[in-house]
Amino acid sequence: MGLVTADTENAFAAFGLPGKPGTDEFWAAAGVPVPVPGDGGGWVTLFLWRGSAASIEFESWSEPVPLRRWGDTDCWYAEVRMPARLRVSYRFVAGEGAYADPLNPVGAGGDRSIASTPDAPVQPHWPVVGADDVLPLPRTRIRWASERLGGRRTVRVHPAGGGGPVVLLLDGDDWLYLHPAMTAFDSAVAGGDMPPVTLVFLPAKDRAAEFTCRPELWEAVRDELLPLVVESGLPSDPGRLVVAGQSLGGLSAMYAALEFPDLVSRVACQSGSFWWTPGALDLPDPMGGPVGGTIAARLRERPELSGLRVAFDVGEHEMRMLPHCELTESLTAQAGATVRVSRSASGHDRAGWRHALLRDVAWALA
Repeated sequence: MGLVTADTENAFAAFGLPGKPGTDEFWAAAGVPVPVPGDGGGWVTLFLWRGSAASIEFESWSEPVPLRRWGDTDCWYAEVRMPARLRVSYRFVAGEGAYADPLNPVGAGGDRSIASTPDAPVQPHWPVVGADDVLPLPRTRIRWASERLGGRRTVRVHPAGGGGPVVLLLDGDDWLYLHPAMTAFDSAVAGGDMPPVTLVFLPAKDRAAEFTCRPELWEAVRDELLPLVVESGLPSDPGRLVVAGQSLGGLSAMYAALEFPDLVSRVACQSGSFWWTPGALDLPDPMGGPVGGTIAARLRERPELSGLRVAFDVGEHEMRMLPHCELTESLTAQAGATVRVSRSASGHDRAGWRHALLRDVAWALA
């Protein structure tokens, strides 16, 4: 990117790092990825890795970026040009392993870190957790042996603020083990940004099977899971259910709102996979089919959606997703639903969806 200077004693001075790369002084000052303004807009961010050859893998944003070695030192680096307003998960790949950034305190599970440009909006209520931190888990566990879905799964339940309307979090294990949703919802309730809710973390066994447009999941939620939540003894109101889903989970949430309106009338959808049609996942270009996919086709039938309240969010850097999402948003509003539309400073990445998750669940309950 042209920012590394020929001055071997202060090669990364433009990024505020003193000393010759690879020295103890240099590593003592090194830390979280450092962004500086780029020529023509955006940012150039310096990533550092200490050790052997490696590359950076970004979550659904760019191709892998190989690191360059500084001379014969243990310092490997990359200057990555980033657009304005970006929050992205990444990891270093070295040899056969994948690793979080040991210099970055902001983690997302054991092998990922999160980088943000300075103009990315803050995400209130989400605590900083390191890659090695063990996230707190809800005390209540439901052992669910589903007749409709088959198999057994553990569903965690947490009454944030004492409990209330049920918030069904699809891909619940991601929100339990990678991103601290339980803590974030507790904080949002305590701060007055959300009413008390009962969180139900629903893990997926086979996302491609369960989250595509099939009724079995929602029959099982209605007839099996929600009664178990009530029987758990925790305060809960399944009659005011919010379904929160991302990617294929967002597709499934909208499918449920269309086909099970008595069950699902409040949805928080981030980056819904509205390109989906039967067989699309097996195509070389799954997103290359009809805009809006199966959901748009169903919406063109003009179902009665006046009872539906749905918040749509998608990453502003998901350029191929945007047409599918925009059409779905428009058709949903035309069918009479109350619709909220926003864009997150991210690609297809839970690190960017976190604020929308809290904000849109609260809006759905307003």
